[in-house]
Amino acid sequence: MTDGQESLVEFEVLSRQVAEAILEHDIVRLISHNDADGLSAAGIMCNALHRKNILFHTTIVSQFDQSTLDLIGKTSNGPVILCDMGSGQVELTSKIKEAIIIDHHKPTGKLEHVHFNPHLVGIDGSTDLCAACGAYMVARQMGDNSDLAGLAIAGAIGDKQPMKGTNKFILEEAISKKTITSGKGLRMGDGPLEEIFENNLDPYLDITGDKGKIKAFLEDLRIKGELRNLSEEELIKLSSAIILKLVKQGSIPAIDSLIGENYNLNKELIQNIYDFVNILNACGKDDKAGIALSLCMRDDSVIDEAKSLALENQRSLISVVKKAQAQIKSARSFRYVLLEDSRGTGIIAGTMTRYLYPDKPFLTLNEVEGIIRISGRGTRKLVDAGLDLAAAMREASQIVGGMGGGHDVASGATIPKGTAMKFIDLIDPIIEKQLKP
Repeated sequence: MTDGQESLVEFEVLSRQVAEAILEHDIVRLISHNDADGLSAAGIMCNALHRKNILFHTTIVSQFDQSTLDLIGKTSNGPVILCDMGSGQVELTSKIKEAIIIDHHKPTGKLEHVHFNPHLVGIDGSTDLCAACGAYMVARQMGDNSDLAGLAIAGAIGDKQPMKGTNKFILEEAISKKTITSGKGLRMGDGPLEEIFENNLDPYLDITGDKGKIKAFLEDLRIKGELRNLSEEELIKLSSAIILKLVKQGSIPAIDSLIGENYNLNKELIQNIYDFVNILNACGKDDKAGIALSLCMRDDSVIDEAKSLALENQRSLISVVKKAQAQIKSARSFRYVLLEDSRGTGIIAGTMTRYLYPDKPFLTLNEVEGIIRISGRGTRKLVDAGLDLAAAMREASQIVGGMGGGHDVASGATIPKGTAMKFIDLIDPIIEKQLKP
């Protein structure tokens, strides 16, 4: 038996333990994160619970903190399922009397609760398994939920995870059962080309959001129509032109992630996986999690509203990214931007490292509602060089009276108002030491 097969067997055992703990109850409280991965995880659990006639009350939150504990205390006396959170906040999780955790963040202490986490069986949760894929592994043990695999893979795509490890196992199972169809192409949302380049951040190019430049770009290529209807020759021509632009702006790593295997979600209402992920992210950030969960539970009455919300969100994010691009500052070991009452802090940081400045980590600091929320993003190359944003964020934020954590490549923190520059001064040498040759 290979190491991979051994890990999978251990995973199956762990999944079964968590599933059995859930199935003991007639009613549960479900709390999950508001990004595409957290919403996909919640969607999987909502479906699995509903199919077992287990009553559930779901709440989606932007972060797991004391306010989440207060909410749980007011609305639940029984078991609480935490998705995409809990492992990295042991001091908070330990205060919940009966918690069932389905997470993929690296644990920061010993948890007494029932706990599903890839790190417990030697699998890297930042690359090989997202929260939604973890929820799917548990749901597989709760009944025939193989049709939910598309939601799991959407979570992995939302977290920018490659299809390897357990993610790959789930994908291959989904393809064999025709839940997902795979094919090579551009990893982009579908629709008219003009609208894709005008309203999408993936890819983020020098023409993004500019109708005049987009029109000239497509006319030069003599390509028009919808992406899915392009001939193989047109698709190659378009891909080559995009690659050239990415090379010119120094976004070499983005090429591999933009062009390759593509996935169609055969069981979901929105079948293009990138459109689906964009909708989930938009719903989460706009406090419309109910629409996202309805979509995950295949309620077709929300499709038009969901698409409209995603379009508005994408346009807004492009505007915010362009504004942020003009305000970038540099520390020794990273770049950053200071914003107020902005949105999409993670999207901004991710776009900067993915498409514009992949040589250093990027932090977005956003002052909102009397606190400062921080999103940090790196690249796999930087992580291979020693970067651990979760550790750096946790250490620096605690010193200024805040809290932080996440993954080595993508992490977040919350700090008190007025401590932004002190935080920057503290985290700079931490990251610098991590990346020191």
